[in-house]
Amino acid sequence: MSRISDRLKNKKNFIGFLTAGDPCMDKTKEFVLEMVNAGADLVEIGIPFSDPIAEGEVIQNANVRALNAGANLSKLFDCIVEIRKETDIPLVFLTYANPVFKYGYENFMKKCNEIGIDGLIIPDIPYEEKGEILDVAKKYDVDIISMIAPTSKERIQMIAKDSTGFLYVVSSLGVTGMRSNINTNLEEIVDSIRKVTDTPLCIGFGINNEEQAKHFSEFADGVIVGSAIVKIIEKYGEDSGKHIYEYVEKMKKAVE
Repeated sequence: MSRISDRLKNKKNFIGFLTAGDPCMDKTKEFVLEMVNAGADLVEIGIPFSDPIAEGEVIQNANVRALNAGANLSKLFDCIVEIRKETDIPLVFLTYANPVFKYGYENFMKKCNEIGIDGLIIPDIPYEEKGEILDVAKKYDVDIISMIAPTSKERIQMIAKDSTGFLYVVSSLGVTGMRSNINTNLEEIVDSIRKVTDTPLCIGFGINNEEQAKHFSEFADGVIVGSAIVKIIEKYGEDSGKHIYEYVEKMKKAVE
C-alpha cells in the first residue's frame, strides 16, 4: 500500500488544492501549512502552466497570476523542501504532461522522491497512455493518481483496478469550478469502484460548501476542494492565510 493510501484509509478526508506561486511563491508554504493546521489530510499543489485544460476560470487565472509573479519549477521544488521541514502530510502535484515531459520523466520522478512529493495528478494523460510514465514513477515511489469521470462508464472498473494512492472521482462534466448543484449519480459510480479496489476515493470538481462536503463524504472517503480555496486567495491575496484556515477547518468538520 502506498503512503497516500495508508494515510487516507479508514477515515473521512479533506483534500485542499492551491496553485503554487499565487500570489507569490513565498506565500505558498504558508498557505499549505494553514491547510495542514486546519485539518487537511492531503494537499494538492498545482504546478503553474500556461494551458491548464482541465481548469475553469478561477484556477486558470491563478495560473496566470503565478506565472506573472515568476513561479517556476525550481522555485516550487525549493518551496516543497521548506514545507517538508514542518509537515509529513501527503503532498501531490497536479500538473500536465508537457512540464513533466520537458523536465524529463526520470529526472522529474527522482526529484519528487527527493523532496517528498507522494503523487502526481496529470489530467491530460489518459489511462491508456499513462504506461509511458508509470514504470519510472513506481521506481521512485510516486503514485500516479487516476481520475474517473461520469463519462468513464465501462472504463470505470478498469481504471479503478489499477489505481494507486487515491482515486479522484470527478463529480461533473466540464472543468473545475464551484457548482451550486451536482446532480451526477456518484453513488452508483462509487459502488462500481468499490467492487474492484480498496483504494481510497475522493470526489472533486465543484464542491465548495459544508453541505456538499458532508453529503459526498457519506459514501466516499472524502472530498477535494480547489476553486473555493483559490477564490479566497484571489480575494485576499497575501493576507489569505487565516481565511484559508477558517474555511478548511469548517470543511474538515463537515466531512467528519
